[in-house]
Amino acid sequence: MRTFRLIVPAAALVAMLLATSGISFATKEIGKKEAKPCTTCHTQAGKKDLNDTGKFYKEKKTLEGAPKKS
Repeated sequence: MRTFRLIVPAAALVAMLLATSGISFATKEIGKKEAKPCTTCHTQAGKKDLNDTGKFYKEKKTLEGAPKKS
């Protein structure tokens, strides 16, 4: 019973981490599909922070009509 009380919360934590780990990260496939560098949508390469263009792409799934990067 004691082991069960430790395993259930640990399993729930692992499941939550796995479920949310890939949500906010772009993929290299998106970069190839759009033929644009990562910094078109992200504030810095390797960072998950999005600029205005990235927020537009996240919502519309296209760069057509996206605000220009400043």
